[in-house]
Amino acid sequence: MNPNTLENYWMPFTANRDFKADPRMVVSAEGMYYTSEDGRQIMDGSAGLWCANAGHSHPLIVEAISSTAKTLDFAPMFNFGHPEAFRLAAQLATLFPDPLNRIFFANSGSEAVDTALKISLAYHKARGKAGKTRFIGRERGYHGVGFGGISVGGIVANRKQFNTHLPGVDHMRHTHDPDRNRFTRGAVSHGAELADDLERLVALHGAETIAAVIVEPVAGSTGVLPPPQGYLERLREIATKHDILLIFDEVITGFGRLGRATASEYFGVTPDLITFAKGVTSGTIPMGGVAAAQFIYDAVVENSETPIELFHGYTYSAHPVATAAALATLRAYTEEGMFENAANLEQAWGDAFHALKDAAYVTDIRTIGLVAGVELASRDGAPGARAYEVMKRAWAKGLMVRVTGDIIALSPPLILSEADIGFMTDTLRGVLAETA
Repeated sequence: MNPNTLENYWMPFTANRDFKADPRMVVSAEGMYYTSEDGRQIMDGSAGLWCANAGHSHPLIVEAISSTAKTLDFAPMFNFGHPEAFRLAAQLATLFPDPLNRIFFANSGSEAVDTALKISLAYHKARGKAGKTRFIGRERGYHGVGFGGISVGGIVANRKQFNTHLPGVDHMRHTHDPDRNRFTRGAVSHGAELADDLERLVALHGAETIAAVIVEPVAGSTGVLPPPQGYLERLREIATKHDILLIFDEVITGFGRLGRATASEYFGVTPDLITFAKGVTSGTIPMGGVAAAQFIYDAVVENSETPIELFHGYTYSAHPVATAAALATLRAYTEEGMFENAANLEQAWGDAFHALKDAAYVTDIRTIGLVAGVELASRDGAPGARAYEVMKRAWAKGLMVRVTGDIIALSPPLILSEADIGFMTDTLRGVLAETA
């Protein structure tokens, strides 16, 4: 490829100069694999960006996208509609926990989060509690890159470059406690008491000012951080006590990542709103959304003084092609038992990755569902450099992994086998042995 053609694209969340000096290009994908520009098969250990849950180029999804583009390329959803959008909403309502049966469509996880925040404000205002405008996020939380998402999120680097964010936002402490929770599977043993940070913030700000609290049930982008046992239950109790909406950001954990339709189902805790994206279309076409409890929808709609009850939406909400992709994806998940495959492999997944405990530089391993975080010792004065080198070396040996700081994150398509798991861990062990 002519190097000059690389210069115009400003790549997201990428070391642009390093990538353009040594690019890692993919040109096709099928099943568990990408094909690189030089013709090599690269196992997708990260489901793209946590999204290709059904594997790549699934024939059901490809056919749905192709046929829909030929028959209905676009339909406006402001005062008009198309039938498949309503069919998809009905199907999604059966996957999310009761009473989260009202679906608002967006186009990404970032848009889904901003939508959930707006719905929360509209809900309280509709009930005569317009003073409830404050949001509570959590340190080390990732909720997309809109101004709402970076405000409630807890990744400093995602905010400090832009010098502003939503007012009236505060954060609970994160739950990562490596001194007490190291080399863990599933929910960790220690830290449920950290949920009481919400009580502390209620005492500080007043419950009458707080609209919602938002957390990832399992923090993904900040290093695969499962919740402490009892933590989500405690958050639910406190939020209910103080009339605060509880939002689960399930952009990563939704659609089988933990062997269930949602992390809410996996942990047995029901929030008031769930944000989703990524796996809803297996990453083929952008789509996201919010599943809201019926009582939230009813409050906003029934108390509206105007014909339009919620002044919010997107040009591409429930885009026909994205809708077709989502319906086909849900069908593939069901017909091929992908959630069940993920659940059945959770033990083997954990066994394989925890066997890396003695590999070079490994300081911690966390697994839950089909997600693994392998934390490495940082190089002196160069945090993140070692894991970044591991990522590049793994690519050279036919494995794509995610990197966040000095943590290697894996979250493969749900179609994987035990042999695929073995390839991932064997490759990582070899790469770690070769890394300085």
